[in-house]
Amino acid sequence: QVQLVESGGGSVQAGGSLRLSCAASGYTYSPYCMGWFRQAPGREREGVATIDRDGITTTAESMKGRFTISKDNAKATLYLEMNSLKPEDTAMYYCAAGYGAGWCNSFRPTPFTYWGQGTQVTVSS
Repeated sequence: QVQLVESGGGSVQAGGSLRLSCAASGYTYSPYCMGWFRQAPGREREGVATIDRDGITTTAESMKGRFTISKDNAKATLYLEMNSLKPEDTAMYYCAAGYGAGWCNSFRPTPFTYWGQGTQVTVSS
């Protein structure tokens, strides 16, 4: 059973930065794909960025140039570096992981089998 625990959320002013971490455990084989999603109150969950087992990343268009996903396999940790934060980035951010092939460059939540409990990011103007 894969377990994911996010950390690093908090409150920042617009233009600030945060780095989210997601510690993964409980797996024998590394997940095929890991990613970050976010959900603001009253809105649907949306994909932020994904990274596959080979390190290939996909970032949502509105976050390109500001958000960077990475992972440290030795530490079994996924990261999301967020810069130039905007009030509209305010949301609960979730880490997710899944197995399979061929879908990591999409932002469909369904193939992600495992989810963390989320970490809150609040950006004030």
